[in-house]
Amino acid sequence: MDNIKAFSKSDMLKRVAIWKDLKPNPQMFLDTRLPEHERDLYSVIGPGVSEDPETKPAISDAQDFNIAYIGAEPGKGAALHSHPTVEVFIPITGKWSIYWNEGDKQEEVIIECMDCVSVPPGILRGFRNVGDEHSFLIGIVGGSDSGHVDWAQSVIERAKQTGLKLDENGFIYEEAEL
Repeated sequence: MDNIKAFSKSDMLKRVAIWKDLKPNPQMFLDTRLPEHERDLYSVIGPGVSEDPETKPAISDAQDFNIAYIGAEPGKGAALHSHPTVEVFIPITGKWSIYWNEGDKQEEVIIECMDCVSVPPGILRGFRNVGDEHSFLIGIVGGSDSGHVDWAQSVIERAKQTGLKLDENGFIYEEAEL
């Protein structure tokens, strides 16, 4: 019982995310300007692996994990990328493809509401809404500091054509900004 402590309501309210108050970040990642990778990204707990230094999560105190809600239209989702930590996907609505590996080694699993996939660190993975309507997925990445995303080279090259690049710290910027 020595580790039990009292917590004020005002302290607890700093750890509450209200859905109607969350605002999506339209440019949290390098791939979000590519038409097939447009999606709504909501930082719920911690900044996760956001490449936008302005990302403000609803709950900033990420202790060993980060949570994001992702909404996407049919056919849209994240490009191939990897993380230095585990990434977990749980659909809230719809049907999603979780795919991994590049080229002829690519594999896929289709998951639906409340199914769960845990992708190990260092594996190129992506996800796509394969349902018929706008749907939501929960993404969880491990670690208090989850590092940055590593992208498939094809994604980096295509994003560069839209004017987006990554700086030496792994944050996105408009090529004209530097």
